[in-house]
Amino acid sequence: MNKKTIVVVGAGKGMGNHIAEKFAENDFRVVLAARREEKLAEYKEEFAAKGYEVYTKAADASDTESLKDIFDWTIEQFGVVDVLVYNAAILEAGFPTSLSQEEFAKHFQVDLASALFCTQQVIPKQLEQKNGTILFTGGGFALYPMAEYTCVSLFKAALRALAFTLNQELNEKGIFTGTVTIMGNIAEGTHYDPSKIAEKYWQLCTERKDVEIVFK
Repeated sequence: MNKKTIVVVGAGKGMGNHIAEKFAENDFRVVLAARREEKLAEYKEEFAAKGYEVYTKAADASDTESLKDIFDWTIEQFGVVDVLVYNAAILEAGFPTSLSQEEFAKHFQVDLASALFCTQQVIPKQLEQKNGTILFTGGGFALYPMAEYTCVSLFKAALRALAFTLNQELNEKGIFTGTVTIMGNIAEGTHYDPSKIAEKYWQLCTERKDVEIVFK
């Protein structure tokens, strides 16, 4: 059986790497994408030391061309992205009346539009094999918006809706789309330990039943 490939956009010590490691434990090859090359080199070393097949690609979630390069390379190398996890977001405070158009537009691109862009890069090959998984990292502000975090609230809500609408469109074609809505602050050694939350991404991928898991 050929090894499957997962691409995690938004690699890092928070959720991204823990999600990737959960899949790597289950014999997936891992492609980690993040902005900083020096951090990616560190992550690659850590994954390789555990015996995982890992590749890294530098990309900025606000720049669709850099994102496209990730998927072009991955598909050229491995044929298909079996699992996409979009974990990128700008988690910054901002009241609605204080937001500039530039800030709002950047949030929109990183928090939502690039999630759809990445999804559109992997769907054609997933459709060919009639199988694939697309997962988004959601947040509690999607369900309980807060004025101080207006952009996070707006675009996590929209990302949640995107997961549901994509699932409605693609599920019968073999592509499962889901989201993990995380209702608290991620921190190791707490209830919101990222390794525990990562289990829910694996659950969504393997069970392919519930579009959303609310972790609270």
